[in-house]
Amino acid sequence: MGKKKVVICGAAGRDFHNFNTVYRDNPEFDVVAFTATQIPDIEGRVYPAELAGKLYPRGIPILDESQLTSLIREHSVDEVVFAYSDVTHQHVMHIGSIALAAGASYRLLSPTQTMLKSSKPVISICAVRTGCGKSQTTLAVAKVLADMGKKVVSVRHPMPYGNLVEQRCQRFASKADLDHYKCTIEEMEEYEPHVEAGRVIYAGVDYEQILRAAEKEADVILWDGGNNDTPFFKSDLEIVVVDPHRPNHELMYHPGETNFLRAGAIVINKVDSAEAANVEMIEKNARQFNPKATIIRANSKITLDQPELVKGKRVLVVEDGPTLTHGEMKYGAGVVAAKRFGAGNLVDPRPWTVGTITKTFEKYPAIGTLLPAMGYGKQQVQDLEETINKTDCDVVICATPIDLTRIIKIKKPTVRVHYELDEISKPNLKDLVAKLLR
Repeated sequence: MGKKKVVICGAAGRDFHNFNTVYRDNPEFDVVAFTATQIPDIEGRVYPAELAGKLYPRGIPILDESQLTSLIREHSVDEVVFAYSDVTHQHVMHIGSIALAAGASYRLLSPTQTMLKSSKPVISICAVRTGCGKSQTTLAVAKVLADMGKKVVSVRHPMPYGNLVEQRCQRFASKADLDHYKCTIEEMEEYEPHVEAGRVIYAGVDYEQILRAAEKEADVILWDGGNNDTPFFKSDLEIVVVDPHRPNHELMYHPGETNFLRAGAIVINKVDSAEAANVEMIEKNARQFNPKATIIRANSKITLDQPELVKGKRVLVVEDGPTLTHGEMKYGAGVVAAKRFGAGNLVDPRPWTVGTITKTFEKYPAIGTLLPAMGYGKQQVQDLEETINKTDCDVVICATPIDLTRIIKIKKPTVRVHYELDEISKPNLKDLVAKLLR
């Protein structure tokens, strides 16, 4: 029998990791292509030979997912592997139906099959959807560990949207590192809070190399998950964050439900801004489907750096991009802050959008009267800046995790939203971490 021909469907993250851990240097398979979706302009590249291994001296093409049927037929593909996250179960099987109809088998790899083992304790923080508050939970766990005197190093789920060879293993310890690696806004949203807290965070493409580098300077490693993907590392404690603003999504999305069922601890975040019935619904689901998990309730504590500028004003709210796009949230921390601090009304940015920002609203029309902080490339950052400055508003509320004014020039009064995890139940994260380390 010849090699099994494979196509891996991804979004520049889980797909590369699956390849590296299962298919690279494996003579039983021939990966003919990756397909790409979700993230703008990540197709049309090549997974380079330097990363692909000796079996792929010319690398592996990365093509748009719309070409899946033609790829299967042209190359007589035997198997399609689904490898991206934060999509409905229906979507997973929609892609599966396309693969089956074109003549290929369809496969999901087990998370444990691709988990790397560390010589150091590992705590993973994942979620059931994008925008649950995973990052603030990671920062809270990092602080708990630091207060215990532990050297904490975080490793972030991949976001390699640029030169893949240069992004193979990235270490961020300062804002200068963010500039050095030409980070997108989405990348900075994840790395900058760790750097501001004085801690190191790694990311990249080759997570075996990343893990070994992180182990050299860590007492404990934190896996900081992306979207709602499962951890790349075998974890001693899996913490999973859920969102009561989207009840039952923990049972409806891939692979968020996998995280929900695997979790050792389930953090129900945003209790202070959610309906009590939704909180109870999620807790009921947790007790029914994962009775072994410890349930922690938490508020998402929101503050504004200049709240007096907001009261009674017409405000443009800039929210975290992925939370509004494939996270499907209708609002985030910026809207909550606007209401709590007495803003007059929210300004709809759509009459003033330009270029790639206009295209974002066309692709995700449900965003409504909010502006996602899209910035996957230089042009999109420029379009975001122009859209903000053209919008007829009194004040801009920036609810991304970074200081957006460091990246773009906003010609209007601007206030920044800060949010942190505030646990309101026992046992809490400190109790679980202390028990683990004992």
